[in-house]
Amino acid sequence: MVSSSTSKLRLPESGLEALVDQIRRCRLCRDAPQGEPLPHEPRPVLRVSTTARIAVCGQAPGTRVHASGMPFTDPSGDRLRAWMGVTPEEFYDVSRVAIVPMGFCFPGLNDKGADLPPRRECAPRWRDQVFAQLPQLDLVLLVGQYAVRWHLGPLGRRSLTDTVRDWRAVMASSQRLRYIPLPHPSWRNNSWIKKNPWFEAELLPVLRAEVRRALS
Repeated sequence: MVSSSTSKLRLPESGLEALVDQIRRCRLCRDAPQGEPLPHEPRPVLRVSTTARIAVCGQAPGTRVHASGMPFTDPSGDRLRAWMGVTPEEFYDVSRVAIVPMGFCFPGLNDKGADLPPRRECAPRWRDQVFAQLPQLDLVLLVGQYAVRWHLGPLGRRSLTDTVRDWRAVMASSQRLRYIPLPHPSWRNNSWIKKNPWFEAELLPVLRAEVRRALS
């Protein structure tokens, strides 16, 4: 289920292309922030097409992605692709795989040097509109707590461990889209993966089969 809190905009007939152009020019987090403004120039990062069958919904760009404009070009991306069982060429084939983070811009770093949460302005403003322009979507990978909470509503308001453990019920919860909740593939979750061996033994084989089915 997708939140319906976004106000719709009147778009030109070019649809998704026009919407992406609006997103790339967005400056809400600088000009009308909820809290402290973004401390640097916004650089929205997303990859979408009207033919994409899979959507990867992560958290927000990090420093490397902010510099390059290419999502998941780091060890977390390598691990995510291994979880999915895809090559980089498949992962970055925008005609089949959309990448739609919860926040399109790098949110900055906290005092300890860790990434801040996704900006609060972004998802309510744009997320429903983006997904409305992705008619061929079949599988949505919810990578981390922010995506899980936004897309799953009550099902996602538990701990991330409980939600991921309940992945079978999550997949059965939507009639049109199939959602798979995942932890973030960061090295910081190595201990979580070790403590939850069912994730690699039970969920990952299903994830890879679902990804392969959607890609084919």
